[in-house]
Amino acid sequence: MRKLIIAEFIVLLAGTIFAWSNFAIELISYLNNQACATGCTVGVVNPIYTPCFYGAITFTIAFALSVAVLVVSRKR
Repeated sequence: MRKLIIAEFIVLLAGTIFAWSNFAIELISYLNNQACATGCTVGVVNPIYTPCFYGAITFTIAFALSVAVLVVSRKR
């Protein structure tokens, strides 16, 4: 079971990094008045309203829960 929790932690860490990097690219494009380079949106749209942002938030929440499970499993 411990290996499964660590695998989940690694996958969610990679997903969180990927999601926030896509959002950062989206934000930089928006601040420079350019079109999105990642394909999340069409045209210049506020990055807060893009799927990249909501995906990054969701991955961060899932990653935080994974960290909590990992910490609890270490105490046992």
